[in-house]
Amino acid sequence: MTDINQASPDVFAAARSRRSIRAYKSEAVPPQLLRDIVELGRHAPSGSNIQPWRVHVLTGATLKRVGSAIQSAFLNDEPGHKRDYDYYTDPVFEPYLQRRRECGWGLYGILGIGRGDHEKSKAYRASNYTFFGAPAGLIFTIERKMEKGSWLDYGMFLQTLMLAARAKGLHTCAEASIASYPDVVRRELKLSDDWVVICGMAMGFADGAAVVNTFQPSRITLDEYATYAD
Repeated sequence: MTDINQASPDVFAAARSRRSIRAYKSEAVPPQLLRDIVELGRHAPSGSNIQPWRVHVLTGATLKRVGSAIQSAFLNDEPGHKRDYDYYTDPVFEPYLQRRRECGWGLYGILGIGRGDHEKSKAYRASNYTFFGAPAGLIFTIERKMEKGSWLDYGMFLQTLMLAARAKGLHTCAEASIASYPDVVRRELKLSDDWVVICGMAMGFADGAAVVNTFQPSRITLDEYATYAD
């Protein structure tokens, strides 16, 4: 049986083995390894080299405090919380709607959560906000005045960190859910309203025994998204 935490020997293997991991071992990420992964983000490209990213790396008591604060806001249905930006179109349209549904239904199905089971669904969703029990949580912010080009740059920064984690035998889960409570994040991290909360990221060693980590959504084929002109 392949070790889910086996390090990836090259970028092709890292990209193919990267997936959203939603259950982690309690084993801490060595501090220097965590620093090395985050530092690799310095090499991500950005337009005119402006490097718009700001990452907050949380471990230990701080990770628990921040995660618990976000989770409490979710579980108590606190009013007034909203993302700083729209992640999806409203409404989501085809073919993207079907892909989103397949992903959601597939994940809940593997967990034994039936459609319409709001109680179990909410209980599971709550684990998002404590970074799925990962020993390290990252929160990514950007200055509110930045334009769309810098957000494109940010995506490359995020992917650099995720591939670096796989290269070192770690796993991640990028979490847009963390951005659903930006005011809580800003309060806990003592950030001004000038900073937009883009997303969070769980990072650690995957729990290979967790059934949730066997879930892998389907991917569209090369011919569905690429054209070649000669």
